[in-house]
Amino acid sequence: MPLLEQVSYFSFLNLSENVHWYDYLNDVLDIVVVTYVIYKLMMIVRGTKAVQLIKGISIILVSWFLSGFFGLKTLQFLLNQVITYGLLGIIIIFQPELRRGLEHLGRTSNLFGRTGTSDEEQQRQMIEAIVSSAQYMSKRRIGALIAIERDTGLNEYVETGIRMDSHITSQLIINLFIPNTPLHDGAMIIQDGKIAAAACYLPLSESPHIDKALGTRHRAAIGVSEVTDSVTLTVSEETGAVSLAIAGRLYRELDEEALRNKLIQELVIEEKEATLSFFGKKGGDK
Repeated sequence: MPLLEQVSYFSFLNLSENVHWYDYLNDVLDIVVVTYVIYKLMMIVRGTKAVQLIKGISIILVSWFLSGFFGLKTLQFLLNQVITYGLLGIIIIFQPELRRGLEHLGRTSNLFGRTGTSDEEQQRQMIEAIVSSAQYMSKRRIGALIAIERDTGLNEYVETGIRMDSHITSQLIINLFIPNTPLHDGAMIIQDGKIAAAACYLPLSESPHIDKALGTRHRAAIGVSEVTDSVTLTVSEETGAVSLAIAGRLYRELDEEALRNKLIQELVIEEKEATLSFFGKKGGDK
């Protein structure tokens, strides 16, 4: 083989190998990006009412596939109509989750989410203000109901109360729940490290397993934790006991240290672990 043809042949081989590696890296990057997007979507809808809707959509898609497989033409025609016009329905149904997801994306300070020290410090300052006010109100048996938003938006409940958009301090929290003041009745909602609103109405739990000794305040705390992933604190007006409602479960009679640790676990450590675990790292409190 002439020298010129040999050079051309080896150049072609090198070019083919480079193209092969480029395609391989491109496929890997594509998979990583898609996996990350799916992961973030799962985090957004986790613990929301959207999970049940996704199950319903999955059933419709499976039914559509089976109707085509078994030749059920009428059923397939109806499901085709549902799927064709379902996109508009999904946008309407998932509007709160979509809005929440876009807001979360807009607030993200970097590609992999907000995990900076300043955010963690802000969370800890908020927790200290809540713990301090809860202890004050517990000793004086001042009833309180505080819902802390996480991934699931609480805007529909914020709209039932009085907008505040105030910085969190223990003094302000205490003042809001002093009896016979205009905003003491109802729930206070915390969003993005601020007091979003006070005197809000929360959904009451209809669970038959709730202790009959618990009143409306505790039923509201459990109720909102059943339909969202919020962390909701209550201070009993009768006993002064401090409780936390998380995922439909009520953690009762927490002392100061237990309350602080539980809030840190739910609002600081869990968020850090959820983000770092995606990259194979073990999160934890430093």
